[in-house]
Amino acid sequence: MRKKALECKDTDKINQFLTDSEIGFLGVADEEYPYVVPLNYIWHKERIYFHGANAGKKAELMRANSKVSFTVCEELGIMTSPVPAHTSTAYMSVMIFGQVKQIADWDEATEVMQKLLDKYVPGYFDRPLARSHVEKYRSKLGSPTAVYCLTPDVLTAKESPLESDRKFEVGMKAGKK
Repeated sequence: MRKKALECKDTDKINQFLTDSEIGFLGVADEEYPYVVPLNYIWHKERIYFHGANAGKKAELMRANSKVSFTVCEELGIMTSPVPAHTSTAYMSVMIFGQVKQIADWDEATEVMQKLLDKYVPGYFDRPLARSHVEKYRSKLGSPTAVYCLTPDVLTAKESPLESDRKFEVGMKAGKK
């Protein structure tokens, strides 16, 4: 990490950030260009879990090379400065590098899918997800659902906290309070 002063080592803060954030970006290796796809996920047991089709580019690339990256970031606000070059963005970001694998155990896959539902649509369904639903579900294109687990080898976090007295609000003008 180039800017060590921005490094976040607070594991509770990192865990809470990964638990609360909603979109992550999965990076996989392709021959010509990196392939990065946004997706919903959960942070559970210090691992990233997500689901998708068992077929398609993302699935094929992960099968060819299980080494992936996963990035989660959130902008917290823009901070102004009388010096234009010192205007900056407040943010929190986490980058994870590790190995991804498809979960073969249907009970584990069902648990993960339930946790995804609990995160993204809490209280919407009146009963738990059935294992048979996860086993039998097919996408609109006919592909079975696959649930994946990313086990981190390396996890780094950076943050630039929001300085409330510098937070930009629409209509603000330089040099005027």
